[in-house]
Order: sequence, then C-alpha cells, then structure tokens
Amino acid sequence: MHKPPFRADHVGSFLRPAALIAARAEFKAGRIDAAALREAEDVAIRDVVALQESLGLQGITDGEFRRTYFHTDFLLQLDGIEEAGGTQVKFHQHGGRELEYAPPVMKVSGRVSHAQDIQRRDYEFLASCTDRTPKVTIPSPTMLHFRGGREAIDEAAYPDLDQFYEDISAAYRAEIASLADAGCRYLQLDDTNLAYLCDETQRENARRRGMDPDALPKLYARIINDAIRDAPEDMVTAVHLCRGNFRSSWAAEGGYEPVAEVLFNELAVDAYFLEYDDPRSGDFAPLRHVPKGKTVVLGLVTTKLGELESVDDVKRRIDAAAEYLPLEQAALSPQCGFSSTVHGNDIELEQQSAKMRLVVEVAEQVWGSL
Repeated sequence: MHKPPFRADHVGSFLRPAALIAARAEFKAGRIDAAALREAEDVAIRDVVALQESLGLQGITDGEFRRTYFHTDFLLQLDGIEEAGGTQVKFHQHGGRELEYAPPVMKVSGRVSHAQDIQRRDYEFLASCTDRTPKVTIPSPTMLHFRGGREAIDEAAYPDLDQFYEDISAAYRAEIASLADAGCRYLQLDDTNLAYLCDETQRENARRRGMDPDALPKLYARIINDAIRDAPEDMVTAVHLCRGNFRSSWAAEGGYEPVAEVLFNELAVDAYFLEYDDPRSGDFAPLRHVPKGKTVVLGLVTTKLGELESVDDVKRRIDAAAEYLPLEQAALSPQCGFSSTVHGNDIELEQQSAKMRLVVEVAEQVWGSL
C-alpha cells in the first residue's frame, strides 16, 4: 500500500516514557515552564518516531505525547468549550474486575469557534522527524455532544441545536484547513460515541439525557461529514471507533450492527479503525455493509493485555473477516491506542513493541507488503 491506511497500521497513542511523565509532573508543580515541558515532549516524540520506523511502520504519529486525554486537550482549545467535571462510569477489565472512572465532560458555554491553530505546530514538528507518512489524530466533533447532551449546551448560546452542529463543523473545517495547509494528508477522528451506541446500557443512558439513540448515528454522520467536507481530495480521512480505553479497561460492549449501515455508507470517510480484539466487539457480519473503495483496519491485536497473540490466531481472524469484506479492503492494527490517556494501559514497553512487531509480521504474510 502506498497511501494510508497501511496494511500494518496503528491507532495513534503509545505508552508515555518515564522521563516525560516526570516532566509533566514537574510542570504541574510549577517547577518547570511550558517551554521546558515542550522540549521534554520533543525528545520523547523523536524517540517514539524512531521506534515506529524501526518496527517497519509507514504511518507515524507523535504517540499523543503532548496530551493528557485523547480529546480534552484538543477540544478545550476551541472557543466556547469548558471542562465540567466528569460522568461516573464503571469501566470493565478482563477477569471481571471493575474500575470506577469519571471521564471529563465538555460543557458548551458559548458559541463554538476555531480561535487558533490547534494541531498545526505539533504536526509540523512530527513531520520534521520522519520521511514517512505523519498521521494526526484528533477527537471526533461528536465528543462535544454525546456525553453531555442538551444539558451541557448553553441554551442562551444555542436555543437551536442545528446552529450548534453547524458551528462545531465549521470549527473543525478551519482546523482541517490549517493542517492541510501545513501538509497533513492523513487525518484520523477518534470517536467513542458511535461505538457506545452499540451498547444497550449506553443507549439507555443516552435516552436519559434526552437523546434518541436510533437517530444519533445519522446526526453524527452529518456532523462529521460537514467537518471534513472541504478536506483536500488527497487527504485520507479515517475514523476510529472505541468502546473506552482507560488503564486496560472499557466502558461499552456490543457488535457494530446498530450503526453499521450509517457508519459505512453515510459517513464520508475513507477508512475505519475498528476494535475486534475480543467478543465484546461482536462478529464480523456488519462488515458486509462496507462499500467498495473503503478500507477497514481490523483491530485484532489487543492493547489492553500484555500477552501476545499468535500469528496463526490473528491470520485466522483475518480469514473470518474476509468472509464479509474483500481482503484488499482490509488492513491490520491493534484494537486501540496503548495510552488513550496519560495513564496508559497496564502493559510494558517491550510488550507494546512486540504487539506492533506482530502486526507488521502478519501484514507482510497476508498482504505481502505494508
């Protein structure tokens, strides 16, 4: 594959190195300034870029090393957005354990607008570190709606929610135009909400917030499509669906069937990174809805557990997916990032590398190239 997504790809985030975690703590305590923190980030990003290249990857990210959470660090840089506590959620772990966690909720306190470039400087630094394809990952615009609903959107600013949806999309168009001008041609939107709509508990929670879970997939496709509509023709756009990824735990379960038709046929992206690492993601049957010309990156290697999958098991799973999706429209990746938040999943750095080496090895065996 000469353009993304690549046969061996990844979602984006990597475990933060100890030196970067220490620098972040020093910054929070006021012992170093923002410039010193950024220098520590730069050093760590150069190292994680070198790691990705050494593993044979063609799509390169900065590991999301400048972020605390995959979504808040981006969304809070839009005008009109504030953080308003968290929504208490029971996250589930393998072995039946549960983890209490309150992911941050964004509150819309005024008209949403794009006041400044958000990722451009970070993209330019990443691009300067590699001659391969830099990928930018940003939260989906739907992250400003699902977790809070109408109550989290100021009625004085937005008596009409359609204006809110238009403003979100316009803000994203401005950011995407900035990234495109800087040279970005591989953009991924990270979306938990379309995956949460596959889980009956999450659907019921949406009803309690005054939303219709059956109508939300079409609304979210509309918002995302409006957000990416002016992207250059040669920019590859992807969406990653995530059921929650915090310290090796998850918040939602269920196969993709409730959203599949809209996801694959109304959402105007080029590629999908889908979680398929264990039974909580359902079977491959929803892939029958994928039209020609789109790519599904199968997330068959888990980032939640350190135990390494076998080459043969991953290849068997690819064969099973190929019953519903032509092999030429598929690729392989881990099911999620290794560190969607600064806390990271409960695996070791070498296990992380072994997982990525496995992805590359299987991709070469199945497709013959990356």
